[in-house]
Amino acid sequence: MRISLAAGLALVLAGCASARSATPAAAANTTLYDRLGGLPAITAVVDDFMQNVAADERINARFAAADLTGLRQKLIDLVCQAAGGSCVYKGRGMKAAHQGMNIKDAEFDAIAGDLQASLNKFKVPTREQGELMSVIGSLRPPIVNNGVGSN
Repeated sequence: MRISLAAGLALVLAGCASARSATPAAAANTTLYDRLGGLPAITAVVDDFMQNVAADERINARFAAADLTGLRQKLIDLVCQAAGGSCVYKGRGMKAAHQGMNIKDAEFDAIAGDLQASLNKFKVPTREQGELMSVIGSLRPPIVNNGVGSN
């Protein structure tokens, strides 16, 4: 696995627990991290997402030489931090991490689709999926072709 699944993983701001709160007002005052179900939920989605990517023939060759254990932890930390949790992402920035990889839009879209499949599998509510996918979409410019344009 060669793309820094942070492309995908940033793609992983998701949790398997549903975002259930006692009242709509309570839900409005909680972080995405809490609404996703916290670290256990984010970890479950990242694990499932990585399995989806490994099985996805459109992109899995990109990750053949990756340190999957390290990548997994970086994805968990990235998603946790981005969702408002207490984790700290210590990896490189998206542009630096994907420098020279010449990642195409179709590859980015494949990873996003693999994440979407995991979110659906764990029944992550529509609102939280939308927030997550918005964050993921914001990562496209520094990842696809290293911010030099897209294909």
